Amino acid sequence: MEPVFGETEKNVARTIALMEEAASKGAELVVLPELCNTGYVFQSRKEARALAEEIPAGPTTRAWIEAAKRLNLHVVAGITEKDGVKLYNSAVVIGPDGLIGRYRKVHLWGDEALYFTPGDLGFPVFDTHLGRIGCHICYDCWFPESFRLAVLQGAEIMCVPTNWVPIPGQDPNREAMANIIVMGAAHSNSLFVVAADRVGTERGQPFIGQSLIVAQTGWPVAGPASADKEEILIAEINLADARRKRNWNDFNQVLRDRRRDVYDEMLGSAHTPGWH
Repeated sequence: MEPVFGETEKNVARTIALMEEAASKGAELVVLPELCNTGYVFQSRKEARALAEEIPAGPTTRAWIEAAKRLNLHVVAGITEKDGVKLYNSAVVIGPDGLIGRYRKVHLWGDEALYFTPGDLGFPVFDTHLGRIGCHICYDCWFPESFRLAVLQGAEIMCVPTNWVPIPGQDPNREAMANIIVMGAAHSNSLFVVAADRVGTERGQPFIGQSLIVAQTGWPVAGPASADKEEILIAEINLADARRKRNWNDFNQVLRDRRRDVYDEMLGSAHTPGWH
């Protein structure tokens, strides 16, 4: 989608219209872009704070909760979060019964660091009726540890609200580097990935679109979407395949083959292993 900076009410209405359209086509899980309620290119912390909302008390989260309940949907969507004096680039995870949890972007990109506090929740994995859902936001995907820590906790699908921007050196005749990154992560972790990007130009900053849905094999099952137009991608996937088809041959299984005698099981983090 293409949010309009600062027009939160209109942006949220647009997200709900897209949720309704996706639900009418059979969607059970909808992923929306990063900061899709406010827009992305802030010019001051004061401006960011004026647009930020509390979770779940803010109007955006409340509107998404109501829509998810009405449409019987699970929703992962990017939001500008306010928590006391701190601001976070966050995502909410919502189900038909209400708020399931939140994720706060761990790796900040560019001048985001001027406005947001780095995420302090680690890489939570949420148990839902659909399966075990993890979240990343945009630049988090460039860190292999992020995916690995989620899948080691049992994540079966990674939902990625994102605002991908042009990358220096991109070959215009090749798929976007962001697409290659998430395809590689899906393959090397036996994990489904749904990456929802925005399109358009905001305050001079272009965004590249090209959202996609990737199977645990690493190959897209929907997309990449348009680079410059709003578009809904829909794919039918079986999350059980993330576990059932993890063996690549008679000898190799990517999580089992990890050399825990060489590196720490959970990469030195405070996360605890889950069922994977």
